Amino acid sequence: MTAFQPAHSAPARALTMSTIAFTVCFAVWTIFSIIGVRIKDELSLSETEFGLLVGMPVLTGSLVRLALGIWTDRYGGRLVYTITMLAAAIATFLLSFAHTYGQMLIAALGVGLAGGSFAVGVAYVSRFYPQSRQGTALGIFGVGNVGAAVTKFLAPFVLIAWGWEAVAQAWALALVIMAIVFWFTTADDPVIRAQRAGQAVRRSLASEFEPLRNLQVWRFALYYFFVFGAFVALSLWLPRYLIGVYGFDLATAGMIGAAYSIPASIFRAYGGALSDRTGARTIMYWTFAVSAVCTLILSIPPTDYVVHGVNGPIASHFEVGPTAFIAVVFVLGFFMSLGKAAVYKHIPVYYPQNVGAVGGLVGMIGGLGGFVLPLLFGFLNDLTGLWTSCFMALFVIIAVSLAWMHYAIRRMERQARLQPA
Repeated sequence: MTAFQPAHSAPARALTMSTIAFTVCFAVWTIFSIIGVRIKDELSLSETEFGLLVGMPVLTGSLVRLALGIWTDRYGGRLVYTITMLAAAIATFLLSFAHTYGQMLIAALGVGLAGGSFAVGVAYVSRFYPQSRQGTALGIFGVGNVGAAVTKFLAPFVLIAWGWEAVAQAWALALVIMAIVFWFTTADDPVIRAQRAGQAVRRSLASEFEPLRNLQVWRFALYYFFVFGAFVALSLWLPRYLIGVYGFDLATAGMIGAAYSIPASIFRAYGGALSDRTGARTIMYWTFAVSAVCTLILSIPPTDYVVHGVNGPIASHFEVGPTAFIAVVFVLGFFMSLGKAAVYKHIPVYYPQNVGAVGGLVGMIGGLGGFVLPLLFGFLNDLTGLWTSCFMALFVIIAVSLAWMHYAIRRMERQARLQPA
């Protein structure tokens, strides 16, 4: 702990600085959503090459979450968080000197480290708070998702004024500054301090992986595949959808996509508080139920049909208009934000000694959803010829998740009744 930092301020300071750091990291993680368009034009990339470039940081940022979570459990979030930000800053800065497609793909691997910071922050912050407040704390930390909107709002102005290279350099500088500030304003978590004082023994590496054998962990991962993975996928897919279905111009569609990201991030803190107050299980039921209704409505393609009435055929038309579509999507995003917090409320409750490993795996699967689902959406468009097929896919994921959750809960309740008092 730093000499000037009183012990009682450590939790609040750790939460505040971790949230700010995660916001910066998330802004860097989504940097290709803006500069990728200019790079595509400069290198004359195909749609496939462009998709791989944009998706590479999402993919790598997801895959490293498990390792970073375990390292955080073993070596402490203060150290791992700082190193992660510095490593991502180096890669982001070097990106500005990349000239070929191959060089940019390699740089994108390093940029993806910024997305892995989520697993570090979850493990680090959770150790400062009791179980009754962890939902609120982790919900506030998750507000850092708003970094995606920060990039969408600010990066275009920097790009227009000085070029995409300046965006990469400015975002890299922000990461370096954030890493330095984080290191000097935060303390090591209580577990790490206890280990250094000889009051606790570091657990074996094998024990860190032990909980990953539980089916329950993978069930939580499926939940997060939807509430976070689909959130990332929709934030990337919405502009394309609005242009293709409703004829919006790029600027308007982009602003709506950015506006979708903000409440879907900010209300995560509210979801954490609700999870502490009413229980994460209740929040997940509401999340899946409302999301199922929303995606079912959005799954219906524009339809013309004829009803044979008393006086002859009656032609009718059904279509979800742009205003209704935006309203329903924002309701969907709101409940997804509650669900994101509720999933991570479960983890320190069931696996208090393995938050890094379990949180890392769940975050990894959720992040992979942000990479896989846009590809699935495009494939379904080609296969079915229906724009609404993306919401059909999400409805199926929700239905499976809800059914599995309900079955697991009923099974646990039956086992609890059979246990002797």
